[in-house]
Amino acid sequence: MADHQPGLVEDALRALGATRADLREAHRRWQAMVRSRTFPHGERRYLAVLGAPEATEERRIGDLSCRALLWPLPLWPDLRYEVMVAPGGRVWNEWLVRAPGSPAPVPRTAADLTPWCCTVDEVARAFPPAQPLEGDAPTRWRLAFTDPATGVRHVAHFTYGLLQYLDESAS
Repeated sequence: MADHQPGLVEDALRALGATRADLREAHRRWQAMVRSRTFPHGERRYLAVLGAPEATEERRIGDLSCRALLWPLPLWPDLRYEVMVAPGGRVWNEWLVRAPGSPAPVPRTAADLTPWCCTVDEVARAFPPAQPLEGDAPTRWRLAFTDPATGVRHVAHFTYGLLQYLDESAS
């Protein structure tokens, strides 16, 4: 997220009582674990790092039955870190989602979309028919939509499912 919103990341570090050095060290440790041949993979990796999830939900997506593991976040109490786990423990998605029972923002125009205000699902619901586009990294998503107030086509960019910025679409 620091790639897109360095000022917000600095504010978040202060709110968490952390330094840039703490951030770099946490990132270094995570990258070492992700690349390790001996560290657990799949669901076990998240359980080892994050502990037991706050909630586990059974989900059916098409023909696939899976589990959603949800962890609270100190920085964003209204969000949860969600890891989707297929049968056998394989992780196929991880991102931020609105916490159950938390009020979701209801953007009506592109002007209502500010960094870190909405998740992928919330923007897709607010601007039907939003079109998913391929992201430029495994933790990044994009949605194309038309602003109903202006008719302008936008692309919303997300990191870990949280809105980072908007572009006007070229098409």
